[in-house]
Amino acid sequence: MAASGGRSTDETGDLKINKKDFDQETLEDSLRVDSLCQDLLRRFYDALLDGGMSPEEATSMASGADYYIRDFVVDNRVLNIFDERPGLVRQFAGNWYIVNTIEPDIAQLGRYLAGILSFYRYLHNLKLISSSFLRRAEQECGDLPFYESRIESFWAIKGDGYVAWEKSCSLKDA
Repeated sequence: MAASGGRSTDETGDLKINKKDFDQETLEDSLRVDSLCQDLLRRFYDALLDGGMSPEEATSMASGADYYIRDFVVDNRVLNIFDERPGLVRQFAGNWYIVNTIEPDIAQLGRYLAGILSFYRYLHNLKLISSSFLRRAEQECGDLPFYESRIESFWAIKGDGYVAWEKSCSLKDA
């Protein structure tokens, strides 16, 4: 069995993951977790190709998952990617993406959400997340009308309206 910081493969080449290795408390942890995520996302991309997806489609899916996982979950929220936190996708799509994108666009966001959902399905197939969390992710990823209204209302903010806008889909933990 080969092992390397949080990931190992068994004699069949199947990926074995220790979820605790994705915890982060220090800068060194963050760098290690980012590397672990890159490896897992590469495996996800390969699985999409092996499943018959075109390289262009697989790249789009993996890119959406990568943006969400590495930039939002790991870097911004400083969370373990296996934390089954309800509302995380909603925070990403209904707030963070919008305020961190020069021209937030529902079509682009929809592509990201498709990649996020595909990645969560991949993790579920590996038995790394629960069925109930996958169902929640499916609901959150599928709520495009809500996210479109969030983008529209963001552009319509006047004066000190940002506070109310942010509060209705806050990045602040309850």
